[in-house]
Amino acid sequence: MSGSRDHGTAIKLLSCAKTFGGGTVRALESLDLEITGGETVVLLGPSGCGKTTTLRIVAGLEEPDPGGRVFFGDDDVTRLPIEKRNIGMVFQSYALFPNMNVRENIAYGLKVRKMPKVEIDRRVGEMVEMMHMGELEFRRIDQLSGGQRQRVALARAIVVRPRVLLLDEPLTALDAILRTRLRVEIDELLRRLGITAVYVTHDQGEAMSLGDRIVVMSNGKVEQIGTPRDIYYKPNSEFVAEFIGSINRLHGIACGDHVEVAGGTVPWLLNQSSGKVEILFRPENVGICDVSVAQLKGKVVTSFFQGDRTRLIVGGLGERDIVIETTDRTEYISGQDIGFQVDPDSIIVLEK
Repeated sequence: MSGSRDHGTAIKLLSCAKTFGGGTVRALESLDLEITGGETVVLLGPSGCGKTTTLRIVAGLEEPDPGGRVFFGDDDVTRLPIEKRNIGMVFQSYALFPNMNVRENIAYGLKVRKMPKVEIDRRVGEMVEMMHMGELEFRRIDQLSGGQRQRVALARAIVVRPRVLLLDEPLTALDAILRTRLRVEIDELLRRLGITAVYVTHDQGEAMSLGDRIVVMSNGKVEQIGTPRDIYYKPNSEFVAEFIGSINRLHGIACGDHVEVAGGTVPWLLNQSSGKVEILFRPENVGICDVSVAQLKGKVVTSFFQGDRTRLIVGGLGERDIVIETTDRTEYISGQDIGFQVDPDSIIVLEK
């Protein structure tokens, strides 16, 4: 995600940890995190990693353990309840009112705040137009598709002009095509409004598409914070490398300017003189070439045609098969000899 944002409410978490079960379950290790005003930060990780707990602390649904503090701008909101933080929340379940139509759902938060009817009508009208729901505004919720319901949930959260927008797995229940389309719409909406947003997901594609920065979490702690490009190309741990996208791993022996592995050699830009090493590289950083001139040789285990590319599973290079992605139109068959080379600039080296 490119571009800059210079407005919105900054968020700061200081020493925020969370323990449940009378001190027996540590859901979140002590966390320090600063979010710039107008930035979209994605909390990414598997189930149980602490991302939703972090979101709930930002929201005011959970208090951090003693010593933890939460700031919105210069305001310490650590003990402030959710209804006084002026946040918008969008959930996976949408949490819409089935007895109200689209317009009434969007207006609900404004009515709770006892705004004048003329102001409510004006703001709801803005949201209906922004979300392209003019033909839907008087429909019941049960007459809407999943994507339309999600737009209503977003409109209801945004119409109150929150200081912070929190999104908890909002696209999980939708089909793949609709998720992709709504990612684009949410990205465009957040850019236009400049609202500070914290987005929770376990979906790498969503994280890469929406995040100005990504916070990768595991077992209640932060593994890495960085831009999508940094997280993808410069993972700082085995967990991040394995969790973000597909990764290949080869064990070998470094010998000057190359690494000897089962199946051939790989150029080694670090020029390490000798010793056991592990090299990591992405499937798209592999180039297929004629077996007679290839740095590495293996056998095709299986192939998956995916329309715009073919994914090959290749064996014969060590304990684990490797994955190659190619856009050529060649049809590959199981058992076929294959030659390839790895771009030395793309090799990821993790410090032990």
